[in-house]
Amino acid sequence: MAKKLLVLLLFVFCCQNLTAQQTVAKDSAKVYKDIEKFSKKSKFGKFVHRLLFKSTRKSKPSKKASTQRYYLKKAFDKHEGKIIRNINIETLDPFGYSVDNTKDQPEKGIEKFGNALHAKSKNFTIRNILLFKKNEPLDSIIAKESERLIRRQRFVRSVIIKPLPIENNKDSVDISIRVLDSWSLIPTGSISGSRANFELSERNVFGLGHELSHDFTQRFSDKSNSQNSRYLIRNIKNSFTNVTLNYNESLEKNISKSIRVERLFFSPLTRLAGGIFLENRAFSDSLPNLSNEFETIRFKNETRDFWFGHAFKLFGGKNEDYRTTNLVTTIGYKKINYIKTPTLEIDPNRFFANEELYLASIGVNTRKFAEDKYLFNFGIIEDIPFGQVYSITGGFQNKNNQKRAYFGGRFAYGNYFDFGYLGINSEWGSFFEGRDTRETTFKIEANYFTNLIYFGDWKIRQFIKSSIVIGNNRVPILKDRVMLGDDDGIQGFNNPLISGIRKATITLQTQTYVPGSWHGFRFSPFYNMTLGMLGNETDKFLNKSLLSKFSIGVLINNDYLVFNSFQISFSFYPKIPYQGTNIFNTNSYKNNDLSLPDYEIGQPTIALFR
Repeated sequence: MAKKLLVLLLFVFCCQNLTAQQTVAKDSAKVYKDIEKFSKKSKFGKFVHRLLFKSTRKSKPSKKASTQRYYLKKAFDKHEGKIIRNINIETLDPFGYSVDNTKDQPEKGIEKFGNALHAKSKNFTIRNILLFKKNEPLDSIIAKESERLIRRQRFVRSVIIKPLPIENNKDSVDISIRVLDSWSLIPTGSISGSRANFELSERNVFGLGHELSHDFTQRFSDKSNSQNSRYLIRNIKNSFTNVTLNYNESLEKNISKSIRVERLFFSPLTRLAGGIFLENRAFSDSLPNLSNEFETIRFKNETRDFWFGHAFKLFGGKNEDYRTTNLVTTIGYKKINYIKTPTLEIDPNRFFANEELYLASIGVNTRKFAEDKYLFNFGIIEDIPFGQVYSITGGFQNKNNQKRAYFGGRFAYGNYFDFGYLGINSEWGSFFEGRDTRETTFKIEANYFTNLIYFGDWKIRQFIKSSIVIGNNRVPILKDRVMLGDDDGIQGFNNPLISGIRKATITLQTQTYVPGSWHGFRFSPFYNMTLGMLGNETDKFLNKSLLSKFSIGVLINNDYLVFNSFQISFSFYPKIPYQGTNIFNTNSYKNNDLSLPDYEIGQPTIALFR
């Protein structure tokens, strides 16, 4: 009876009704059988059991890829649990080499010249990313996760980790790791009638995995310049702690300086996470006064942000579903101190005021990754996150000499189905003043893409992304409005007056992948259509004005510049309020507009109104 009660409490917690952590038996096989047996007694139990433990990838990989994965899995199964004797790491220059075929060598002079200019990844840089070490038992799940972590590095093109048998030794195994670099020095730029931009990024400084970038922009009308410099130190001493230094000066002479020291839940196997963020900003913004005329106001503030989190493994054993399901708890503290603020005439509600925010969250999540191709890059393995999140966040805020509570929740679910990939993410959060809610945010977004469609030698995918954002009892100030042109909206609608307290958008994109390549360049023509509507207090929900953008273009990938796409696109706007009608623009679409959410519970935050 006690065991059944334990299982029931765990199910109830997953639905956000449980507030205390439960102790789970260590015998995972027995626990699983108990859960499965208990779940069959009700439709609700069957639903929760299927939700937590039946997430499987259903799309079919190619025959060649399936064969390679079969033999690699068979090798890991054969050597599972053996002691790792040696870890042999081989890093390869980007041109002429392959992780699959050891016989491939650069033959052309241009390949050898490019490799000579490239700073190849150091062996210890790759070793620093591994989750396993010598003299430890081989764990295939940890090895697979290490391979994913290496692959996600922006300076790595592909990687293979495989066990090697040792002759006359049945108790030990060697591990081979072959890493193919991508070209890491990336220059990019753009020019238009009003401005020119140039950015230079080095994503693997001296082969250490550090990243250095500098962005320079000049506006022709007044010769004003902007610059953004960033230096990222990755994974200090295998701690997966990153340090980011950033300096930004905009065309309007807004200046920000920041440092971030952070260790994320970089893997479902991670137990501890946390971070520190310090920022100083001096910036100007335009706000309406009592006469409804815009005035340029100068601001200056400091932000201090700290958080810490712990992930508790709910189940023992080696089953991947158990090992990627965690109970996660996090706490955070954020303080914003304004040194320069607008007058009460401009900001009567004191929206721009000193603030302290204390938050804590608790939740259950399952995070896994499926290997797929032909999504955001051309023909290389991409790790697509899927899983589920059930979490709640609570705390309080000190602002304008008033303390008020905050409460919110999040539900997210994503998986591969027979009809393609579908992911849903929903959030709700509100401050409370007594029984009254203030600055409430509710939003839900969905991401979908089809399985790969073959049209002769061409490959096609259809992407759909939609979102709804609803605000209630927001502060009556322009800055507390959701903009149509923000990061989650439609690029090009950048006027702050194109905003409201409700927003709905939908993006449909047809992405094609042209067969073959030209000197390493591969082409992906696309068609994109994005529609959006806004609503304000005077509207029942949304107003009748449908705003839209239609784009055609091509993404140009290079085999050696794997994580960098060049883009040529043309967009048509039937109408942009306060600007005009029938407007054409170039390169107003970015491939990351369709990026997928992760199923991570990280730093506790309020539901962002955007």
